[in-house]
Order: sequence, then structure tokens, then C-alpha cells
Amino acid sequence: MRKKTNCHYCGTGLIEKFCEGALRLFCNRCKEPIYENPLPATCLVVVDSKGRVLLVKRSVEPKKGFWCLPGGFMELGETPEQAALRELKEETGLAGRIEMLLGVYANPSVLYHTVLMVGYLVKSYSGTLIAGDDAMEAAFFHYDRLAEIAFESHLNFIRIYNAAYAA
Repeated sequence: MRKKTNCHYCGTGLIEKFCEGALRLFCNRCKEPIYENPLPATCLVVVDSKGRVLLVKRSVEPKKGFWCLPGGFMELGETPEQAALRELKEETGLAGRIEMLLGVYANPSVLYHTVLMVGYLVKSYSGTLIAGDDAMEAAFFHYDRLAEIAFESHLNFIRIYNAAYAA
């Protein structure tokens, strides 16, 4: 992750200062610490009537060319559920209905330091499957024949589904 060098409010160069129990970036002009928080993202375990899991092949870094669950970063004003369903539509052309929360993980990220990943289960969906947005392919896979998964959290959500909810 690139290090922040200037205050995002006033543009003044930042220093490191021990405040509120931790070493933080600090703006001497604003007299405020710069809080750095995990970036929220969502993904979906979408399961078809044959029990197969929907994966998309990434067309962008990180992990370009690897397979993952449909999903992406939340935008301002969205709930996690809205972000997940928006990403599903953008990446696969499908409109879905969230059945349940599968879990929450914090993942290390080279680009964003920490990503807070929220995973949901979708069994009911409509539309025509077509890769879109930052996905170059989209396909359903049987659990015992999954492609190599790009992100550990996505694999964990698939494992949770398979262990606890697969028929």
C-alpha cells in the first residue's frame, strides 16, 4: 500500500505521532490524527440448482487471471448487501436475492493493507450469465472441481457453504 504523505483535508505534509495509544499519521496544521481503516468489500457464494458455485475469472489486478467469487468494494451510500448485489449484476449479468450472511473476514492486501470482506449466500437469481465489468469469464463449478481461487477469504466462504449448507 502506498503511504499517505499529505493531509486529505488541508494538504499539509503528515508526520508520525503517538496519539490515542498508537503511532499514527498526524496533521500538525489540522491538529488531528489521520485514521486508516480497512476497506469494506463483499462477495457472494451463488449456488445453482445442481449445487455448483459461481466463479468469475478476474481481468484486473490483483490476481488477474485467477478465479474468485463475484463481488467487490462497497461504495458510499451502499449497504453491504446492496454492494454485493450490484457487483453480482455488474460481473455476471445476474440479479440475485441474498439468503444469508456466511461470514466476515479481514484479509491482508498489497494494495489496500486490510480488506474487510463480507460474504453472503445466494440461491435464488435470475438473468443470463455473462461475464462483465472486471470479469473475463463466469462459470459454475462443482465443489470438488473448483478452479484455483484468488483470495483465501473467498475459499473460506465456499468451504463454509459446503460444510454447513450444501445439500
